[in-house]
Amino acid sequence: MNLSVKTNESRYKKGNIRNAVSFALNSAASHAQQRFEHYSSICKSFEKKYKMTSAKFVEKFDAGTLGDEQEYFDWYAAVRGLNLWRERYEILSGVSV
Repeated sequence: MNLSVKTNESRYKKGNIRNAVSFALNSAASHAQQRFEHYSSICKSFEKKYKMTSAKFVEKFDAGTLGDEQEYFDWYAAVRGLNLWRERYEILSGVSV
């Protein structure tokens, strides 16, 4: 994969461009990690309460065997958030400038 920065390079020192991009990536990775940890905590609370892993919960939820309690929808949203932010964190933390 190639990444490119579109800027008027003559206006900035190359080191400053690299530093700005690196800062942005590190900030985004840190934010993604915080969101991932937030959703992970929510999922762990539901897992403890219902004595079921989030993976098993999603399997049952998708099969329609759990019912329509609001907490199930909250848990489902938390699992989706967990997966989204895990992926973003893994991608962003693997990028180097």
